[in-house]
Amino acid sequence: MSAQSSIACDIVVFGGTGDLAMRKLLPALYYLHRDRHLHADTRVLALARARLDTDSYRQQVRRHISQYVAQGDFDEAVWQQFAQRLDYMPLDVSQRVEFPRLAKALEAGAERVRVFYLATFPELFAATARHLHSVGLADERARIVLEKPLGQSLESARQINDEIGSVFDESKVFRIDHYLGKEAVQNLLALRFGNALFEPLWRNAHIDHVQISVLETVGVEGRGGYYDQAGAMRDMVQNHLLQLLCLVAMEAPVHFEPEAVRNEKRKILEALRPISGMDVQDRTVRGQYSKGSRAGEALPAYYFEKSVDHDSNTETFVALQVEIDNWRWAGVPFYLRTGKSMAQRKSEIVIQFKSVPYRLFGEGRGSPMHNRLVIRLQPDESISLSLMAKSPGRGMSLQEVELDLNFAEAFNKRRWDAYERLLLDVIEGDATLFMRRDEIEAAWRWVDPVIQGWQDCYRSPKRYAAGSWGPDAADSLLERSGHAWLDER
Repeated sequence: MSAQSSIACDIVVFGGTGDLAMRKLLPALYYLHRDRHLHADTRVLALARARLDTDSYRQQVRRHISQYVAQGDFDEAVWQQFAQRLDYMPLDVSQRVEFPRLAKALEAGAERVRVFYLATFPELFAATARHLHSVGLADERARIVLEKPLGQSLESARQINDEIGSVFDESKVFRIDHYLGKEAVQNLLALRFGNALFEPLWRNAHIDHVQISVLETVGVEGRGGYYDQAGAMRDMVQNHLLQLLCLVAMEAPVHFEPEAVRNEKRKILEALRPISGMDVQDRTVRGQYSKGSRAGEALPAYYFEKSVDHDSNTETFVALQVEIDNWRWAGVPFYLRTGKSMAQRKSEIVIQFKSVPYRLFGEGRGSPMHNRLVIRLQPDESISLSLMAKSPGRGMSLQEVELDLNFAEAFNKRRWDAYERLLLDVIEGDATLFMRRDEIEAAWRWVDPVIQGWQDCYRSPKRYAAGSWGPDAADSLLERSGHAWLDER
């Protein structure tokens, strides 16, 4: 990915004035331009309902890019060059009669690859695809990018997939999960399949349990209207956490190419032991944050957030004990956890190895701990391995020490943002890090019974103070098996 793309394309961003476009997509395109990864003739066309002209839109984008790129990375000369690629067109995607204007605007680049990025509500995906088809823009040179969440259930996901699939071939559909574009996530695959040290140990004979946590210190950040209809299960577990689980647990693909990788991920989703009925109460925890504080700052309860129903039972925290029914992982619990308004922002994968079979050094000389591999995705991308070593001095007293790989220190170069990598993959037509239709539907097939079980038991989410580590029941979920979350409490 270090060379300039050989493909000239038109990148069309639906929802071009929205938060995702301003905070993520356009800064990523700015970096790709600055670092000369875009073809010289690549153009960016943003679409939204706002009645702006191109100059006004560019001024708005400039303010956001200067705010969201890393300090010192905004350069006025680079911006002026990037701005020449950038155009804006007012367009209401719900109105088919407006799409001939879009076809006219793209007419000069009929031979180019066209990337249609739908940074809009999922309810608009199908109509947008149909309208593109009606004006001849959904041809062999077109690719469509769909942001999550893709549906609210298996039924709604299938409906969206059917409607998109009636217009675009599956090979042209890129369902994006930006977690898969993170450097540490891809290094997880390199760690597993590129090192003889780990692969023989990556199984139930040696691994005690696995923890996958995606925790946020922020609340719903003005997304209360959406979030109150979705909740943490649909917003985070169905996509981000299950995708991370797949990468941890999947078998080695025969080749590192899109279909081979996605075939192995699908097998893991199909091997997940169902959670339904009474199992929902035993193996899941739902939580919702109440008022609290962090570092002396008062934090509001979820039901006081803007656009949230004051009687809402929507979960802002989920913890699950998950089992994978296959030969490699039988008997190994996977603990998944995600929450908002938590004590600390972190996304990490913890591989806890089994303890040594015999305490050679005896009691009272330092208790040997489990070896532990921690892959941290944010806020800093790193990999650390904890080992037991002799503490200096007389006697055989053991102490835990860590071997650390910090990507910022190990590689003397700027780390790519996930959207930079994934946008370039779309341009190049590489779907390896994107979700296939059957993956999405397999994930919903597993998630739906959990949500139904919550509805059937009529239990409100357990309260936890904003700024805390979540409800006590999440700790109990692990304590029953003698485990504990890896947290800095």
